[in-house]
Order: sequence, then structure tokens, then C-alpha cells
Amino acid sequence: MKKLAIEPLTRAAFEPFGDVIELEGAKQIPINLGTTVRFHDLCNVDVTDEGGRAIVNLFRGQPRTLPFEVKMLERHPLGSQAFVPLDDRPYLVVVAPAGDLDESKIRAFVTRGWQGVNYAKGVWHHPLLALDKVSDFIVVDRSGEGRNLNEQDLSESVWLTDEALR
Repeated sequence: MKKLAIEPLTRAAFEPFGDVIELEGAKQIPINLGTTVRFHDLCNVDVTDEGGRAIVNLFRGQPRTLPFEVKMLERHPLGSQAFVPLDDRPYLVVVAPAGDLDESKIRAFVTRGWQGVNYAKGVWHHPLLALDKVSDFIVVDRSGEGRNLNEQDLSESVWLTDEALR
């Protein structure tokens, strides 16, 4: 069984794949007569190729159990895709760099629960990998003309195991 190491999600580690959406290090702007703090510009929403526009969705992810077999990845060549969890529950993120899929560069991350991710345009990723319980996510995505989804089966599956989460 080919195992994939699961790394903690950090901005530096995830930078080749997009943005980590978190409050740490974000620009803070007091608004609404000082009663609210705006955490400003948390990710780069990039969806305008071929006349696309930003849309906001709610995804409800069914929990996956470990060990989990990763058999395929997908990408969105015309726009970024941001996932912001509504629950403070860790979930897994599996990615590979944009371009032709290089299976030797697949990486896996575990969030701290409240962290979101924004996949850059064209970055390969596995569909939502909620853990433990049904989990809700706000997803900022692209709508519009053009083919914005490619899926590719892996030549050899990789496995995510709970050993790395202990």
C-alpha cells in the first residue's frame, strides 16, 4: 500500500497550491463604528476567465473514514475554488501542482478545523474530505461558460491513514 504523509496545513506549505484562509496574519480593519473587525482580503478569488463570475455555495460533505484510498484528482482550469468550513472540525486536503498531473508531487494536509483553503486556478485536488461528522462549507466558486472541470484517475492509488493524525 502506497501511503501519503499528511502534513499540518500552513500558509508556507500550501503556497504552491493557493491560499490558506485563516485569521492569523490577516489585515484587520475596525468597521461598523468599532463594533466589528474585518479580516481583509483573505484569498485571491480568480474566476473571470471566459466571462466567469463568482458564486457562493454551501457544500455539505459526508465524512470519510481512514484509511482512505485516493484514486483520482480534479482541477478547475478557469477559476479558483475556496472552501471555508462552518464547523470547527479538521478535514483533509489532497493537492498536486497545476499543469500536467505529476503524481510524485501529490501532498496531503490536515487543517486545524477553522482554516479554509483556496485552490488556485488549475491546481489538482481531491474532492471534499470531511472527517468524523457531516460538515458544511461555504464554497466560493466560478460559474459561466467554458469547461471548468477536469478529472483524472491516478495510475496508482495512494492511501491516507490515521497514523499521521495521531
